[in-house]
Amino acid sequence: MNKPVVLGVGTAALAGLAVAKWRQVMGNSARETGTFGNGMQYARWGDGPRTVLWMPGGPGSEIPHGVMGAMAGSQFTALTHAGFSVWMVGRRVGMPPGHTVSDMADDYAALIEREFGGRVDVAVGLSYGGMIAQYLAAEHPTCVGRVVLALSAATITEWGRDVDYRWARARADGHVRQAGEVMAEYVFPGKDQRRQRQVLGLVAGRAFADSDVLGSDLMVEAEAERAFDSRDALPKIDVPVLVISAQEDLFFTPEIVSETAALIPECKVIQYPGKGHLRAGMSTQLARDVLEFAEE
Repeated sequence: MNKPVVLGVGTAALAGLAVAKWRQVMGNSARETGTFGNGMQYARWGDGPRTVLWMPGGPGSEIPHGVMGAMAGSQFTALTHAGFSVWMVGRRVGMPPGHTVSDMADDYAALIEREFGGRVDVAVGLSYGGMIAQYLAAEHPTCVGRVVLALSAATITEWGRDVDYRWARARADGHVRQAGEVMAEYVFPGKDQRRQRQVLGLVAGRAFADSDVLGSDLMVEAEAERAFDSRDALPKIDVPVLVISAQEDLFFTPEIVSETAALIPECKVIQYPGKGHLRAGMSTQLARDVLEFAEE
């Protein structure tokens, strides 16, 4: 007799928790979204006086909206509560062929000059964005107070270049399921995990079906990544740099991170043990580490 009551109470409790979690997530929706005059899309969380410029990964720098935007915003809670406004800004739309990672840094520097009064307190580059952040710090030092290279380094593994290029090519050609399967290699890199990649690829592919990123921009970023090597630029950096790395990162291995840090005059390294590229990139610990570095 009591079982239906217990089940009913349990279901109601779970429903209540789900609603509470939904409200919590949606409460992290961006305060503002839009497109700057130069075609760079953005979303802003928080309205504090100190500014964090967040450069997302790639190839393809989509700015999340709706539920995905709210989930992204939940990662920035530590920063927004501490009085920062976090601006996630994507790359230019319609980049010309041959646009390099250094050229993308020039785009961000021009944006900072025009839209942020010539300087941001912290520039955070996540993955591909971190590649750009290296050139931003080296070639435009007055634009940034501090720089965080989150899951990024001076070079990328051949595996990383290959999987990113195939991912961008599939998306540019409109093969969303194939793109999903390639993305699944980030999670299941082993050759004996083809079935897992196919299953995850079905789900992941649907996420790109309505993407408005230009195929040409995807390929510009993929080609730029193939040529990327910032080692000559790093000794020119004269602002404090934090490198956040992941022990199991297949794109930017601990060896590459160590070489990168040794080339930057003022550099601190944090490593997340037991995590790969994706898990580390989605961790809320990342924003907490950015905040601690920003307030040193």
